[in-house]
Amino acid sequence: MNDKKLQVMPLGGVGEFGMNIMALRYGEDIVVIDCGMMFPEAELLGVDYVTPDLTYLKENRSKVRGLLLTHGHEDHIGAVAYFLAEFRVPVFGTAFTLALVERRLEEHDLAEEPDLRPIRPKEIIELGPFKVEFIHVTHSIVSAVALAITTPLGVIIHTGDFKVDPTPTDNALFDLHTLAEYGKRGVLLLMSDSTNADRAGYTDSERAVRPRMEDILNRAERRVIVACFSSSIHRLQQVIDLSLEFGRKVAIIGRSMISVTEIAHNLGFLEIPDGILMRPQDVMGANPKKVTVLISGTQGEPMSALSRVAIDDHKHISVEKGDVVALSSRIIPGNEKPIFRMIDHLSRRGADVMYGSMNPPLHVSGHGSVEELRLVLNLVRPRYFMPIHGEYRQMTKHARLAEHLRFLGLEESFVLDTGDCLEIDHRGARKAGRVTVGRVCIDSGIVGEIVGDTVIRDRRLLSEDGIVLSIVAINKHTGAVESAPEVVSRGFTGEDDSALMLKAREIVARTLEMSSAEERMDWGVTKEKIRADLKRFISKQSKRRPLIMPVILEV
Repeated sequence: MNDKKLQVMPLGGVGEFGMNIMALRYGEDIVVIDCGMMFPEAELLGVDYVTPDLTYLKENRSKVRGLLLTHGHEDHIGAVAYFLAEFRVPVFGTAFTLALVERRLEEHDLAEEPDLRPIRPKEIIELGPFKVEFIHVTHSIVSAVALAITTPLGVIIHTGDFKVDPTPTDNALFDLHTLAEYGKRGVLLLMSDSTNADRAGYTDSERAVRPRMEDILNRAERRVIVACFSSSIHRLQQVIDLSLEFGRKVAIIGRSMISVTEIAHNLGFLEIPDGILMRPQDVMGANPKKVTVLISGTQGEPMSALSRVAIDDHKHISVEKGDVVALSSRIIPGNEKPIFRMIDHLSRRGADVMYGSMNPPLHVSGHGSVEELRLVLNLVRPRYFMPIHGEYRQMTKHARLAEHLRFLGLEESFVLDTGDCLEIDHRGARKAGRVTVGRVCIDSGIVGEIVGDTVIRDRRLLSEDGIVLSIVAINKHTGAVESAPEVVSRGFTGEDDSALMLKAREIVARTLEMSSAEERMDWGVTKEKIRADLKRFISKQSKRRPLIMPVILEV
């Protein structure tokens, strides 16, 4: 047994935000921790999201024993459907996490029913030589857990995402006691969340948001529209409770918001008082001072509920002068332009838009800051330490935080890149080579590999179906279409004046005609509408799926 090695291999989620997946191997057994997705950079045109390359796991298919999920955020469960299409193994997670997984699986046609096994904190399972205990942690989503994995060589602690919230809104405290017990007995390796390793002090408790929400609902003379991540159940609960206190009814808008609140309510994580909910179609007819709206779309996604409301294109909700719109979420780096464009639209309609840093806060992070990271390090006191979940600068700062543990038994910290292999045996731990990693690009169900970070789209898709460009000139001040749209193709049809291309131009012209001037002035929305209509038309007419790239010329 002493000749066997324990290998720790991040297949995604280190040195980057998102796409978290970790493989642990001992001998002929592998367990996988999380399987998430990430949203593409702006350069990845036509790509909806990115998932990890599972080549290493496929090469060792017979050794994979199970998938362990720490919590239900998309960067941890977003690629589970693609994992289950390849591996018939049990998936372990809390009931809420697995319910979110099931919601995602409904979009996929899996050949067999997945083996989803709900667990509770403090429960222990065995997978081959691995014994796993689930430990409750506090985070911005309910039912998050850390993992204590006992192996023949020692205990590995994987924190998942966490913050140490001393006053969580559901009163379910971080189980620091169990973490400390493992620390007393001895921990071989700690893998800990580094997202806020460059942020000093402590992260505010979720309860810190309540005074700001209370002030907004108390002062507002008209509707209050609160936008937050649909998975922020604690935040939703506070808004619902305060709306009840101020005599307001609540409308829930947006597909993801409706779906997640239903799941949370059914599982007992979200309390919705009788009679407080109202139908979205009744909002505009109700007394504005008696209405709160919970809506999704905080990141300015072109076709999200809030983006559509911002340009007055939602079938149920319009923003009117004096309405308050509160963006209770962080601005994810890279999303600044669409978010501020959406805020501009809302402001033009006369809304009072609240966003960004303020005191009391409108939003608090779900990740621990420096003092919380130091607390976990001091409780666990591992022999080896490996920062995870963050970009390289955060992970190196986290590794430096652990240096004081050199006097308490820490032998070494390892800052790994995706694909690096950390190997541990009875002689110690070391970096030992690399395994195959990469990214897979997803677009409306079409899967194509991306080579590095610079390839725009899957080459196979281009070589088989070609590319179609729609070129439209729009006056950026008035939203007027300045000339007839052009549609050209390469590798799709031999002649740009073919009957199909002529009809495609008509489709684009009709899309623009059916759009309001405000929509046409928002190039993000316009491009998405053109892309969707052209994709539907071309797929129906030719049974092919070329890369469709709308180009908006602002004149």
